[in-house]
Amino acid sequence: MKPGSYGPFPYSPIIRRPRLAWPEEARVALWVVPNIEIFSLETRPGGLGPGKIPDIPTWAIRDYGNRVGVFRIMDVLDRHGIRATVALNSNICLQHPEIIEEGGKRHWEWMGHNQSNSVRLNEVPADEEPKIIRDTLDTIARASGRRPVGWLGAGLQETWNTLDLLADAGCEYVADWGPNDDQPYLMNAGGKSIVSVPYSYDINDKQAFEAAHMKPADFQDMICRQFDTLYREGATSGRVMHIAVHPYLTGQPYRIDALDAALEYICKHDKVWKATGSEIARHYRAQLKG
Repeated sequence: MKPGSYGPFPYSPIIRRPRLAWPEEARVALWVVPNIEIFSLETRPGGLGPGKIPDIPTWAIRDYGNRVGVFRIMDVLDRHGIRATVALNSNICLQHPEIIEEGGKRHWEWMGHNQSNSVRLNEVPADEEPKIIRDTLDTIARASGRRPVGWLGAGLQETWNTLDLLADAGCEYVADWGPNDDQPYLMNAGGKSIVSVPYSYDINDKQAFEAAHMKPADFQDMICRQFDTLYREGATSGRVMHIAVHPYLTGQPYRIDALDAALEYICKHDKVWKATGSEIARHYRAQLKG
């Protein structure tokens, strides 16, 4: 990707696109993305800036997600028959393989999400970026038995080289650019194409609880309102309903029921396709081929 003022794709107003049809005439593709992350005691979590090390409270809150919260989220998704697409720090495979085992039982899809959330791609020397991407995908492949074909950068951060490196590594889709649309689209990645899959910046518990200081009921209401609009618009052309959750946030006892109730509301509607990232990307490509 060459530096420029706009992304490596043409501007496309949603009102002037061909109709997007999902399987079985679904109006909405429901895409739920748990962000399962790991943080080192020796560094500050990405995005928090400098501070004294070790920061025990900040670290312990996040460790709660991997010890307790993620399993609450698994139970909720099981109850609604939803197969998650996980944005996975690959160091989880090395330090908490039990999580990979439990996700494997559920046939969850794994998406590369850097090695840990303590370092972002735009914070490392240029020659380290290809190695981080390759090692992330290789580690997840060894642990899960299947190489990821999707990517979400830590903090959704990229460099000018990231898309090209992801395409060269065999990735079929990426979510970093997803906040800019309600439908997938193709991006140019160094002569190859890669699908951008919608990834809402707001229907994300990190923004809701940490930035906007919402109560669980507010987050639940926001999810349902988002769905209502996309479901209505999806009657003419399919939309993607994305939900991002972090085990250390939504996995808290006083928040988990809000996710459960929101998914119950969504899943009681017909014409909702419970999809993974690769299913959305591949179906979109098939639509383009006619």
